[in-house]
Amino acid sequence: MGGIGFITEVGAEVMYDNTLINAYMLEASRQNKVKRYLFSSSACVYPRYKQTDPNVKGLKEEDAYPADPDSFYGWEKLASEKMCEAYQRDHGLDIRIVRYHNVYGPEGTFKGGREKSPAALCRKVAETSNPGTIIIWGDRKQTRSYCYIDDAIKGTVMVMESDYEKPLNIGSDKLVTIDELADVIIKISGKTISKKYDLTAPQGVRGRNADLTLVRNEIGWEPKVSLEEGLERTYKWIERKVREDQRIKQVL
Repeated sequence: MGGIGFITEVGAEVMYDNTLINAYMLEASRQNKVKRYLFSSSACVYPRYKQTDPNVKGLKEEDAYPADPDSFYGWEKLASEKMCEAYQRDHGLDIRIVRYHNVYGPEGTFKGGREKSPAALCRKVAETSNPGTIIIWGDRKQTRSYCYIDDAIKGTVMVMESDYEKPLNIGSDKLVTIDELADVIIKISGKTISKKYDLTAPQGVRGRNADLTLVRNEIGWEPKVSLEEGLERTYKWIERKVREDQRIKQVL
C-alpha cells in the first residue's frame, strides 16, 4: 500500500501482490483452523461517484455497492472482502473486516513516495527552512478525515472481540481540507511557511469522510484523539527523524 502517489501509479503490482497475500492467508487460516481472521480493508473500496464533492457526506458501509472504486488498490480490497465472505460461507472461517480511513501517527512511513498525506506534509514542513515554502499536491480544496493510530488499534481490538461479522469503518468523521491539514502542521512547527500548489499532482477523490454510526452502534467505538493532538505527536516524531537523517548526511 501507499499514499495517493503510489496507488495511482502502481496497479498490477498492488493487485497481484495483495491478492496473493490474502488468498494464501485465508487458505492457510482455513487449513490451520484459525479461530478468528482479521482482514484490513480500506476506505478506498468506496465508489468514486459518492466522492465527487469536497463537502462529502460520511460514507456508510452499505455505500460500497454498486461498486466503482477509484483505484486498482480499492478494487483489490473490495474483491478480497468478498473472498473473505466466501471463506466464511463455505468453510465457516470466523471473519472480521475493518475499513480503515487514513490512519496516521508516529512510526509510520514518512518518506520514499509511499507515505500518506499527514506524514508527507509533516516531513515537508520539518525539512523546510524558517521561513520557507512547501508544495502541496492538488488545489488545496480536496477533503479527507484522519484517524490516529492509537484510536485505530483500539477500534481493531474491539472489532475482533465483537460478534459483528460484516465490514465496519474505523476512522474519523471530522472532515478537513488538505489546506487546513497543512495549516495545523505549520502551526505545530512554529515556523513561518508559505504554501504553493501543484495542480498536476495526483489528488484522488475530491472528498472522503467516514460515517461512524454503525461502528458506534455495534461495538461502541469512536475516535478519541483530536486531529491537532495526533498531528503534534506525529510531527514531533517525524521532525526528530528528519534531523537524524540530516546529521547522518553531514557525517557521510
